[in-house]
Amino acid sequence: MEKIIFYSLSTLAVFSALMVVLSKKPIHSLLYLLLCFFTIAGHYVLLNAQFLAVVHIIVYAGAIMVLFLFSLMLLNLNIKEELQKTVWMRIIAVISGGLLLVALVGVLKGLDTSAGPMLASTQIGLMKNIGNVLFNEYMLPFEVASILFLTAMVGAVMLGKDEEKVVKK
Repeated sequence: MEKIIFYSLSTLAVFSALMVVLSKKPIHSLLYLLLCFFTIAGHYVLLNAQFLAVVHIIVYAGAIMVLFLFSLMLLNLNIKEELQKTVWMRIIAVISGGLLLVALVGVLKGLDTSAGPMLASTQIGLMKNIGNVLFNEYMLPFEVASILFLTAMVGAVMLGKDEEKVVKK
């Protein structure tokens, strides 16, 4: 049953990723991208990493998609004003795409896929285990990162304030 779910999610992910590129309307591309994000989150659930799946949905399907949607709304996408690509630009694009394909085939040719890595624990992606590792083994880097983020937020607020209001007080 797990293989059927995996292959159906993989097929749907590849189809939606292709439709992101091939779709003529930008809004349809965004919706296919959203579908691709959800199928990838489904793969995380199959790998028993529920926390990562939820974070993936919140960050990518929530925040990044809203950012893409607002940028799309702010762009002027009139087809009449779009610059037509010259023949030389198309030839260069085909050549560079072919070179990228050759490099990808060369890299994947030497890849050994016979034996996958063995996982020590199947419960590695659960929130309880992530919390134990984060707050036991990586406590110092976690706290240093939180102080850096706090400093960055204070700096952003100070840079965003008007200088006249700060000087008058």
